[in-house]
Amino acid sequence: MRRRLARSAALPLAAALVVLAAGPAAGQTIPTTPVPQPANPDAPPASGPTKTKAKAIGEAGTALGMVRLLPQAVPTDAILPGAEDDLPKQSALEGGFGLSNAKADSESYLTYERSIASASPAGLAIGGNAPTTPGSVTQTALPDNEKPLSTGINAPDNPLINLSALNGTAHARWSEELGPCVGTIADASTSTASASLLNVVPTMPDIGQLTDTDAETKESLRKGLGSLADLGGLLSGQPTTDAKPAADGKGSLLSAPNTLSTRSTVRLVDMPGTDRKAVESTSTMQVADINILKGTPLGLTVKVASQPTLRVLSTGKAETSKVEYTAPVLTVERNGKELFTLDAANPTADIPVGAPTPELKQLPGYDQVKDAPVVGDLAQTVNDGVKALNDTAAKRVLDLGVLRLSIAELTKRGSEQAKPFKGYQQGASARLLDLQILPTKKLKELLPDDAAAKLPSSLAQVSLGEQIARAFAPTGGVDCSKPKPATPPEGGGAAPPAAPDKLAQTSGAYASVPIFWTGTAMLLIGVVLVAVSPGRRGATAAAAAPPRPSPRPRE
Repeated sequence: MRRRLARSAALPLAAALVVLAAGPAAGQTIPTTPVPQPANPDAPPASGPTKTKAKAIGEAGTALGMVRLLPQAVPTDAILPGAEDDLPKQSALEGGFGLSNAKADSESYLTYERSIASASPAGLAIGGNAPTTPGSVTQTALPDNEKPLSTGINAPDNPLINLSALNGTAHARWSEELGPCVGTIADASTSTASASLLNVVPTMPDIGQLTDTDAETKESLRKGLGSLADLGGLLSGQPTTDAKPAADGKGSLLSAPNTLSTRSTVRLVDMPGTDRKAVESTSTMQVADINILKGTPLGLTVKVASQPTLRVLSTGKAETSKVEYTAPVLTVERNGKELFTLDAANPTADIPVGAPTPELKQLPGYDQVKDAPVVGDLAQTVNDGVKALNDTAAKRVLDLGVLRLSIAELTKRGSEQAKPFKGYQQGASARLLDLQILPTKKLKELLPDDAAAKLPSSLAQVSLGEQIARAFAPTGGVDCSKPKPATPPEGGGAAPPAAPDKLAQTSGAYASVPIFWTGTAMLLIGVVLVAVSPGRRGATAAAAAPPRPSPRPRE
């Protein structure tokens, strides 16, 4: 009975040992998605930690122009509940053209994202979500690129912008041995021969919505302006998707007839008194004249007296990091006569846009005023001339909107950072010219209460020369020293790599595999031993013992 018990328990016990040993082995983490390998065997791996001592992060971006409809009117989507309340609101629609971006990141997981330079003809974002725009030129590193990529690119047909002869160049550099220590790491630029922006303002309310006004005023607005979306005829007003603004700028809110260009660069520069490097991100823009409401008697010309340049430098310390900005000086003219200047001392100017009322034509000297929009203090006459309004006449104009011109808006921010490495991050942004269309208090009064409550603070915004730059360097600067070679042995030849005496075990799963196979071997050995044992004593005893009588003999 004892031998039978031992034999019957051998298999379950061995099986239990195997199960217990296999438990830790089954708990090991098995990677489900392997790291992709490059198609070229000589190319660097797709991902992996940087092998250089140099650490640097920087980015610079420049846009020739941006168009925003209902800016800061759409809440930002967020995964966490309630987080959208803490995030800045997005535009209902945001489009840009002539975009250049340069980026360097030594801590990027993907090696080909260490350096990126891209030039795009245009970009579009709806409610803060931006799809990829075709026609862009992009270059990445690693591997390193000795020559840049250059191409002519075309912006897709759209009712917001019209560009001609748009070109882009992108150059990304990175060294396998020295990382970002290659001088200019990323360099991107764009240029266009001319640009026209925004020939319709679809966010303006319709005259039919102005219910809180008398019939005479509404009829006067309908007769004089026709539609508020095209600013009473000042714009060409083509809201269809296959209609582009005119190439010469006529009928557009803002246009630039001469060559415009942008350039964005990220590079390492020398630091005085040390062999370390600083991270420098620079955004520049070149522009000559800017036209507002071209082709109308009330058109304006903006002369750019100085070119904007935004330079951000990070040395790794707040005391020596800095932001340098060359603010533009803009002179606003009409027919060669200077009206006012926009500079750091006077960064903003408002130009009201309204409609003449029937009472205006009843004033002496104003009977020839045309049923057309009044811009600033000038009204159009029936002979296509303009007439200045005095204080009494200005009170007979129904102001419905304001064209707000502003420059600079330089903002900068810096902070100490501990991740991904300890250092100092410096960032800044600026704009050459902002042209906003703002609703007036009078327009809100003419709308029903529910429509007036939904009317945003800004109906549309057109920006020229939007610039951003940021730089992040480790404390003490970027170390560009070459790694020291391994010391060869005394007998000559290359020194073999030293193997560690003992590998560190970071998990109990390292011991589970040998336990599993040991248990399996013990199971097999036990089965074999039980099968081949002779068991002679049991057989002899069974033969010597007489058969036992049945308790119930057969009849």
